[in-house]
Amino acid sequence: MKNRILGAIDIGSNAIRLLIANVEEYSTEIQYKKIAFLRVPIRLGEDVFSDKKSVGDNKKERFVQAMKGFTHIMKAYEVENYRACATSAMREAVNGEEIVKQVKEQCGLNIDIINGQEEADILFASGMQEITNISGSYLYVDVGGGSTEITVYKEGSKRESCSFPLGTVRILNDAVDKDEFKKFKKWLKKIAKKYAPETIIGSGGNINKIQKLLNKKDKEPIFFTELTILNNYVKSFSMEDRERVLQLNPYRADVIVPAMKIFLTVAKCCKINEIIAPKLGLADGIIKQLYLSSNS
Repeated sequence: MKNRILGAIDIGSNAIRLLIANVEEYSTEIQYKKIAFLRVPIRLGEDVFSDKKSVGDNKKERFVQAMKGFTHIMKAYEVENYRACATSAMREAVNGEEIVKQVKEQCGLNIDIINGQEEADILFASGMQEITNISGSYLYVDVGGGSTEITVYKEGSKRESCSFPLGTVRILNDAVDKDEFKKFKKWLKKIAKKYAPETIIGSGGNINKIQKLLNKKDKEPIFFTELTILNNYVKSFSMEDRERVLQLNPYRADVIVPAMKIFLTVAKCCKINEIIAPKLGLADGIIKQLYLSSNS
């Protein structure tokens, strides 16, 4: 057996995540095991999706400090290779490239600002094949702070994918174009007619929290009616009571509602009754791509 330690940094619009994984090579299979995970709730999109259009000084300083910390942690774990990917907020920030350069100069960390299509492809690589039936039709839906990525997966292969500027932080900041949801629904109805997807595979911190609130086991389906009831229930609480009564963290208490709206919109437009949340995300996809690219 061979071991390889790889790192992935997901620079999202709502938070920054570091995943360190041990890839174990056996003669008959490859196993990916998480050995460290750290989430820092720096909401870059809060600045970018406002009139500022850039990451402000406070968040920029916190972000740089987080990257320094991630660099030290990866060295401590003896990570042999890593990739850091920045998504919606950084690709729209007018000072995004400037911040990438600053991080490189101060801690030697390389950051790739990826487009929506590459983000969808990385998400697809996170483990889709392991949780789907080869004869089925699925939608892989990742709801982030700045965008929503959807990949159509049918009969064992990827068919289509699209990225939409519909994210939880963007919605909270009233930074969504009024026609964007119309475009979103139109695309979903076209996909429903063409592929007849049966199941949504949900990705992102919000769907994982929704699964927990509904007391669902890992990969146990979340049904449309259950999500509708939960959505109305959570919305009935004030922000303070979402934190106090529902025990939601401050960085989750607000974004969970627009996240449920997006998932419900997808389910309704495509007439899908169930969502599965396998707890796979961008960082998982980065790890798998890193390993596969080094062995190709």
